[in-house]
Amino acid sequence: MIDNFFILDFSYDVVENKPVIYIWAIDKEGNRVVLLEKKFRPYFYALVDDNYNIDEIRKEILKLSKPYSPITSINVEEKKYFGSPVRVLKIETVIPAYVRVYRDEVAKIKGVKSVLEADIRFYMRYSIDNNLKPFYWIEAEVEEIKENNFRVKKVYELKKINKLYEDKIPELKVLAFDIEVYNKYGSPNPRRDPVIIIGVWTKEGGKQFLADKYDDLRAIREFINFVQTYDPDIIVGYNINNFDWPYLLERANIRGIRLDVGRRVNGEPSQGVYGHYSITGRLNVDLYGFAQSIQEVKVKTLENIADYLGVLPKEKRTIVEWYDIPKYWDDEKKRDILLKYNLDDAKSAYLLGEVFIPFGIELTRISGLPLDQLSMASVGHRVEWLLMREAYKYNELIPNKEEREYESYEGGLVISPLPGIHEDVYVLDFSSMYPSIMIKYNIGPDTLVKGECENCWISPAGHKFRKDPPGLYKNVLEKLIQERKEVKKLMEKTMDEYDKRVLDARQRALKVMANAFYGYMGWLGARWYSKEGAEAVTAWGRQIISESAKIAKEKGFTVIYGDTDSIFVKGGGDINSLITEISSKFGLEIKIDKIYKRVFFTENKKRYAGLTEDGKIDIVGFEAVRGDWCDLAKQVQTNVIELILKSGKVEDAIKYVKTVIFDLRRYNFRIEDLIIWKTIDKNLDEYDVTAPHVVAAKKAAKAGYLVSKGVKIGYVIVKGSGKISDKAEPYFLIKEKNKIDVEYYIDKQIIPVAMRILEGFGVKESSLKTGGVDILSFFKK
Repeated sequence: MIDNFFILDFSYDVVENKPVIYIWAIDKEGNRVVLLEKKFRPYFYALVDDNYNIDEIRKEILKLSKPYSPITSINVEEKKYFGSPVRVLKIETVIPAYVRVYRDEVAKIKGVKSVLEADIRFYMRYSIDNNLKPFYWIEAEVEEIKENNFRVKKVYELKKINKLYEDKIPELKVLAFDIEVYNKYGSPNPRRDPVIIIGVWTKEGGKQFLADKYDDLRAIREFINFVQTYDPDIIVGYNINNFDWPYLLERANIRGIRLDVGRRVNGEPSQGVYGHYSITGRLNVDLYGFAQSIQEVKVKTLENIADYLGVLPKEKRTIVEWYDIPKYWDDEKKRDILLKYNLDDAKSAYLLGEVFIPFGIELTRISGLPLDQLSMASVGHRVEWLLMREAYKYNELIPNKEEREYESYEGGLVISPLPGIHEDVYVLDFSSMYPSIMIKYNIGPDTLVKGECENCWISPAGHKFRKDPPGLYKNVLEKLIQERKEVKKLMEKTMDEYDKRVLDARQRALKVMANAFYGYMGWLGARWYSKEGAEAVTAWGRQIISESAKIAKEKGFTVIYGDTDSIFVKGGGDINSLITEISSKFGLEIKIDKIYKRVFFTENKKRYAGLTEDGKIDIVGFEAVRGDWCDLAKQVQTNVIELILKSGKVEDAIKYVKTVIFDLRRYNFRIEDLIIWKTIDKNLDEYDVTAPHVVAAKKAAKAGYLVSKGVKIGYVIVKGSGKISDKAEPYFLIKEKNKIDVEYYIDKQIIPVAMRILEGFGVKESSLKTGGVDILSFFKK
């Protein structure tokens, strides 16, 4: 029979000594199904030296064949490797795990220069070779079979795939969850501390499974049953790969039950690549991975991200500190508060899923990386999976991963700012400058020419790249950019709001992927790494920005600032004429990105603040968007900037800072606003220095709290004698405001961040206590 299926995910298993690939899918009637592919076999390539007899090499490889997973075929193929034609042997076996065994042995045979594509996961190898991606439809010839070990409506054996196509995404069932642990003795320990609450949220609302006081067996069982019954396609949570899943797995094991939440019977979550947990037949999406891209939020807790994105503001939810959970659980009068807190966490995760998943789906459709892995994979890994798929189409061999030493190279051009306040400033931005340069000059490791070249582009850095034929990077980037243009045209035409949202997510994903190519090329972990390519891109970029600034000056504009792919100009004549001239000279699109009604610069590069025509304030490079200051200090600086930009009166800013200082001395503040967050970047016993955050971390550890490499420690400075480090205390151990050293916060936090702005207008520290300045004298005409 022929039917149509919407792909969710891939997995595989070895059944009766043969690999079986599972394609988890939804049919046109909305049934959850699985397709079994039983014919595909694992393989890898041996790149051979032309000076050796290829038939002799074949014979040597065949001698390695092992009974449990024999080498079933060795075929000679013509491929390309970094753009050059090569001969390879394609070596096929039976059991995927044996690819690595044979890889190491084949690499030792004389005449084998390299072994390639032996580190590609089996089911991803299958999806690449057959051009299959999650969230696309396939038309396939299948035969229904009877299998009892799957929690799906129907099981099919896949006979043939006729085509892959795009159509409307069926409604996907999403379940969010969050657990609370009874950790009365410091950091949670699954061998000791029970799971007391498991909260879930679906489109139907919330539900909770509670422990019998301290016995969590019933709660875990009810959660398992609910997942099986509700049967979600996607399970979401926040930091669930690092905490919830491993904790639940160990608790279930201790209680003697299986955490059987997958669509395959008796299947438990298992840890896979990028640290994510795989759940067979479902997509386990840790939203913490997506939240890492939100640079504006330094401390990325669930409540902070949900508050920033507006899905559940802090003032509309219940917050309980993790170290107070046992108190709320033990006190019957307070337990409802804890239950509300847990349900708010589950709801926050569900609502964040509505924000992140549509974008993630489009990234998956571009890269082919399943959504659960994509959420935790770096931008570089997302780009790499797209390149691996495209390389297969171009008959290009996929390079191996290599360990490389760090190599520095010159970055983009920054034109020194003109300090002071400026009005009516245009920000001219080159659209996707670096991808455009890579396309225009055919830059990539496969187009790099190190010797003589008659038909090459020569970069300002001296590197040569052949003009023809196009390299892998150029081919892929042109596809991404062209598709984005087509998607944006469709967005303009469509009237359907749902379709418009899908298309918008698509164009944003295409933009993100295209803009990531330059960074990927210079990433030491990249298979297609090219330091020369990265150097060439930035060299051409510097040239373009420098010459664009000259053109602007020749046309009567004042160049206020320039950074990598944009210039800030004011005055002059017709801005559209300037755009046209720059665009035509370099063959790159340049547009007005922003118009600042008022903007001010200090003497430092990459540090400015501006007020746009629509009233939005941009802050770049000041402490307000960095994390090594307390929240109150960041808020003070933000407010100082806002007052100056909007009112134009420095006296208002000085008066405001004075008020903050006055309130601190009256203890009119929240301790939470004075917390300073720093990351512990190595084990505590490895620290020789006594920095405040290290001292605070050691105090927290001594009090029984888990402090490990990579975590953020929050601390406050309290009264006392000695160095500042000696007065650093973990914030959760300080309850009384009168213990806070307010003079430290005034002298080392509030005044310094305010002065970073105000000193540019001639304000002295003493002016925060007396005096004022006329800001109008600092306007640049």
